[in-house]
Amino acid sequence: MAALRQLTLDLPQRPALGREDFVVAPCNETAVAWIDRWPDWPQPVLAVHGPPGAGKSHLAQVWRRASRAQEVSPEAFETGDPPELVGPELAGEGKAVLIEDVDRLLGAGDPAREERLLHLYNLVLEARGQILMTAASAPARWPCGLPDLRSRLAAAHAVALGPPDDRLIEALLIKLFSDRQLRVSGPVVRYLLPRVERSFAALRALVGAIDEAALSNHRDISVSLVRRVLETMGPETASEAGEDDHGSRN
Repeated sequence: MAALRQLTLDLPQRPALGREDFVVAPCNETAVAWIDRWPDWPQPVLAVHGPPGAGKSHLAQVWRRASRAQEVSPEAFETGDPPELVGPELAGEGKAVLIEDVDRLLGAGDPAREERLLHLYNLVLEARGQILMTAASAPARWPCGLPDLRSRLAAAHAVALGPPDDRLIEALLIKLFSDRQLRVSGPVVRYLLPRVERSFAALRALVGAIDEAALSNHRDISVSLVRRVLETMGPETASEAGEDDHGSRN
């Protein structure tokens, strides 16, 4: 594993979603600090926003596990009654609720969804609970036609996640290879950097495909092997797509 040790960056890591780690870098350290600060938030609602691939869902799940929060999906607001969405235990102090993709929830322009979100928001705050919301944009840009809800969302503390930079992508690649006890050279990592889809899920899938190709071909991981894996996975992982697309959902 000498090659891996030589490439390891001085970036702290935190456990997330079982064996996964959330790698802290300048593009996300402010948001991570706010998650670490829980439950000592100055306001009961925190909104984490950033582009696809920045790690919103990953970081939200770190918080959900720490806070034992109940997650409510955007789809649940289509028909669900807020008391049923969070259950009777909401009356307990310290109840935490996670709502991801709030901008998608509100983007439908459905007044009924907005009413349900407002109702749930009030229920959690009345129970002295806390809410973490995620979205691609800041709360001020969320489409909302209900004045009471708009004012409450505007009062949430908002923190941004920046798009993953090369330093973070390199650290994630090294970590994912290391998790599989794979030897990887510097040239391989440097070849991958401008060509990968910039989301944790995409990187994990790519490293898995490279591992499988190396095993099936009884070969070490080389630039030529990696090039063939990228070609078989399709154009979305190629540099032409990767340079402007930071990946699919969070």
